Order: sequence, then structure tokens, then C-alpha cells
Amino acid sequence: MSGIFFWSYGAADAPVLACLHGIGSCADAFSDQRTLAERLGVRLVAWDAPGYRCSADPAAAPGIDGWADAAASLLKAQSADPVLLLGVSWGGVIATRLVLRHPDLVSGLVLADSSVGAGTTPERAEAMRARAADFVNLGPAGFAAARAQRLVSPSAPDELRAHVADMMTASIRMPCYQWACGSMAEANHGPELGRVTVPTLVVVGELDEVTPPRASQRLASGISGARYVEIAGAGHLANQELPVAFNDAVAEFLAEAVA
Repeated sequence: MSGIFFWSYGAADAPVLACLHGIGSCADAFSDQRTLAERLGVRLVAWDAPGYRCSADPAAAPGIDGWADAAASLLKAQSADPVLLLGVSWGGVIATRLVLRHPDLVSGLVLADSSVGAGTTPERAEAMRARAADFVNLGPAGFAAARAQRLVSPSAPDELRAHVADMMTASIRMPCYQWACGSMAEANHGPELGRVTVPTLVVVGELDEVTPPRASQRLASGISGARYVEIAGAGHLANQELPVAFNDAVAEFLAEAVA
């Protein structure tokens, strides 16, 4: 896959912390992690996944393997050394698949508000695929406004909800959103988590309604030595809603487990 848009923040020769966004977002979801890059002395690299916002559309549905391999190609182009990898929600599922397929590319893994995938039951897989129909029926702005309400906690400011909705409206389009939903529906990493051997942090918003803490607990229990942290008061987009607490958890983990 060519035509991948990304931005980077930090010194060109610094170790890389690569960031993979959720299914309704883009690279700018990680703007608040720039302070984390300064704190750790790393270079933050955040992409628009193929088919999202500024990145070109794939020629056909990539599947979860295709998106993972595209991310792997970006990592190789950005660093000759293994990188730190942070994935939020769908980005965490992509990150997990990347580590399973390309373990030599990653030195540390952060799975934020994520899951093993939606392919654990036929009902969950179908519910994930149905999101694409909602997108068509409601239109981009209507769909984004409705989804944004579930992505943050009830106490989140209206400005954050509006920002999340605007970012989603600008980021997703068909058929790539349908393909992304399909990639989640096909994924079930539960039986494979034991093959993840890199140091791993699983972090989740305490009030996440989309992938509740129990989904993250399943990830953490399946990955040997994984650390589990809940961000008190945060919803699904913990890295955007409470970035200071989120960044503290990630910085502490990376300093202790990966340094």
C-alpha cells in the first residue's frame, strides 16, 4: 500500500513511538501525546491508516493482515531499530496483529481501550459490520455526532465531543470504513495472545462503554507479564479525554519495562 500520510514529532534520530488510531479517527487523535514524546525523548509517528483522511484508498479490502502489514512497512521506513507501538481501539487490534506477524519490529507495546477483536461471536461480528450501514443511513456528520456521544465519559466537555465528531467526519469514508469494520469482525486474537512476548501495557478508561475494562482485562490476562492500568473517569478515548493521566501511565511503563 502506498500513499500513507503520517506526521512525526520529535528529533529525527530519536527512538520511534508509532501510534495507530481507532476505527473512526486519524493521526491527530494523538496530538496530546506530543508532550509524552518530549518527556520520553522519542519521535512520535502517527498515521492516517490507508483509506482514512489524507491517506490513499487501498485497491481492495486489506483485512486486518493488510492494515497490519501496511503499518509494518511504515515502521520499517521510519526506523532501522524496533519501535515502541501504541494502538487505540481498532489501532490496538492492528498493533496486536502486527506484533504477531512482525515481532522483530516492536520493542514495546501499548494497547489502549482495545480488545481481542470483534470476531469472538457471530453476534459481535455482525454488530461491528452493521456500523457501516449506520454510516450510510445517517451520513458522515450524523453518524459522527451519534458515535461521539459514546466515545467519551458523561462528564467530558461538549467541546471534546464536538472535536471528536469533527475529526471522525473528516477521517472516514466508504468503502474503507466498511472494510475496517469487516477487519474487526474477522479478528479474534484471544487464542494467539500467548505469542505476544514484547513488554506490554494494557490501558483503558474506567468508563469505556465501547470496549469496557473487561475487554482490556482479557488482553492483559492473555499476554504474559502484561501490565494493566485503568484511567479513572475516562471513556473510550482515554488518551484524548484525560491525556495527562494517560501519558503518565504510558511514560511510567516505558521507563520501567522498556528502557
